Amino acid sequence: MSLSPDEIADYEHYPLKVRQIIEAGLELTKQNLGYTYGSADPGNGGMDCSGFIYYVLKQNGFTDVPRDSSQQYVWVRKAANFNAVLSRHEDSFELDALKPGDLLFWRGTYSIDRDPPVTHTMIYLGREKGTKKRIMIGASDGRTYDGKQRFGVSVFDFKLPPPPNSNDAKLSPVFVGYGRIPGLTEE
Repeated sequence: MSLSPDEIADYEHYPLKVRQIIEAGLELTKQNLGYTYGSADPGNGGMDCSGFIYYVLKQNGFTDVPRDSSQQYVWVRKAANFNAVLSRHEDSFELDALKPGDLLFWRGTYSIDRDPPVTHTMIYLGREKGTKKRIMIGASDGRTYDGKQRFGVSVFDFKLPPPPNSNDAKLSPVFVGYGRIPGLTEE
């Protein structure tokens, strides 16, 4: 599932580098790429979540981006660009600093012994023009967009995870927070 940039509210006011990153990501959503664990190369026919981030950022001049979601989280944290989110409410003040182009992080999306235990990452796109709902881009094996499950490289709804043990939460993924891409300039 893809979008065109003009379906994103205020897109024309995004910083140039953020637009370049988002456009590179949106281009990948048009290639019918599946979810392929361990892949960071669209030539493999698919990518995993951190592979998508790695590929898009490398293409846009970020040479020091780590390959897995846990290390991408550490990369953002070390640059002091991180905002933790404990709330499960969409209107939480904790989301006030969220900007398009920010990296989004979750834990508990699958079972792995990793430190820190971050297992999923995506890029925040902003709000959809018509619906005003928050959207994100990346690779997933089953998140939803517009109520429909999507597998592979796509645009997805950014919603905070449901309460643990609700029918909506298979593995009870937990949104950890978000942060600016280290080295991303605002002009």
